[in-house]
Amino acid sequence: MTKIGTIELGERPVVLAPMEDVTDVSFRLVARRMGADAVYTEFISSEALIRAAAKSMRKMTTLAEERPVAIQIFGGDPVVMQEAAQISERTEPDFIDINCGCWVKGVTGKGAGAGLLKDPARMEHMVRATVDAVKLPVTVKTRLGWDHESINILNIAPMLEQAGAAALTIHCRTRSMGHSGEADWSWIPRIKEKVGIPVFLNGDVKTPEDAAQAFAETGCDAVMVGRAAINNPFVFKQIKDYFATGTYRDPSVEERFDLCLEHLEMSIQSKGEMRAILEYRKYYAGYLKGLFGISKLRADLMLVTEKNAVFDALQKFRDHYLSQFGDLVESQIAKAA
Repeated sequence: MTKIGTIELGERPVVLAPMEDVTDVSFRLVARRMGADAVYTEFISSEALIRAAAKSMRKMTTLAEERPVAIQIFGGDPVVMQEAAQISERTEPDFIDINCGCWVKGVTGKGAGAGLLKDPARMEHMVRATVDAVKLPVTVKTRLGWDHESINILNIAPMLEQAGAAALTIHCRTRSMGHSGEADWSWIPRIKEKVGIPVFLNGDVKTPEDAAQAFAETGCDAVMVGRAAINNPFVFKQIKDYFATGTYRDPSVEERFDLCLEHLEMSIQSKGEMRAILEYRKYYAGYLKGLFGISKLRADLMLVTEKNAVFDALQKFRDHYLSQFGDLVESQIAKAA
C-alpha cells in the first residue's frame, strides 16, 4: 500500500502528472473517473500566489470528487514559497507538491523548477521551509540532474527526505533533455536504496504495458502519467484493467465521443463558454485520433466558439460515423473506407 502521509493511494497507484495548461479541474475529473489514483493541478507560481493573481488563484480551485488532489507550486525564494504553501493549504488540497523539475528557461533562469538542481542546498532549504510552514504532506517532483555530466539525484533524494518530503516523483530525464530522448528508469531502484519514502516514476509511461514494466523492473511506489493522458484520456482505465485481468481494450467510438462531450461540458461549467471552447481545442486530437474523416471535423471545430454549435457538430459526426461503421474497430474502418 503506497501512502503520502496518511493518504492511501492503493497498490500500484497510477497518478496524473501536473501539466501546465492541461491539468485543469475538468481534465483532473476525467482522469479520476478513468481510474487515476491521485491528480495534480497545473504548476502555480509562488510569486503570483502571494500577489493574489487571478489566474493563479483560479488554478487552485479543486472539487471533492478529485480527491486525492495536490496543488503544485514553484518558486526560487523559500520565504515566498512558505507563504504560497500556506495560501494553498487554505484551499484544503490533500497535499502540496513542489516543482523542482520544470525545464523551461523562463523558470530555471529564476532559480526555480529544475534550476534548483544546480544548488542542492537551496533546494533542501526550500523544501524544509515549505514543510515547516504547513500541516499537509509536502512532496517533491524533480529530475535526475541538470545534465548527464551532473546527475546528482542520489545525493539530493536523501537530503529531501531529511528535509521532510513525504514522497518524491522522479522524472527520469535530466533538465537538458526536456522531453526528448528516453527516460532512464534504471535510476529508480538506486534512489529507493537511498530513501525510505515513496518514490514515484515519471517519464515514458504511455501504455498499460509500460506501467506494468515500470513497477516490475524498478520497484517504484507509483507511476505518473503525463502527455500520454492527453493523447488517450482512457489510459488510466486501460492500465487498471491490465493490472486486474492482463488485458484491456480500446474505447469504442461512442465512448470516445461521450467522454469528449462530458469533458467539454465540465470545462464550460468551470471556465465559461468562450474560454472553455477555445482552450478545449487541444483535446480533440486525443479523443478523435484515427477516426476516418476526422480532419475536416477538427478543422471546422477550430472555427466554432459557441457551445451549441460545437456540441451539434460533434453529435452529428458521431451519429453519422456510427451509422456508417457501427462497432468496427479502426483497422476495419480504414479498410471499409
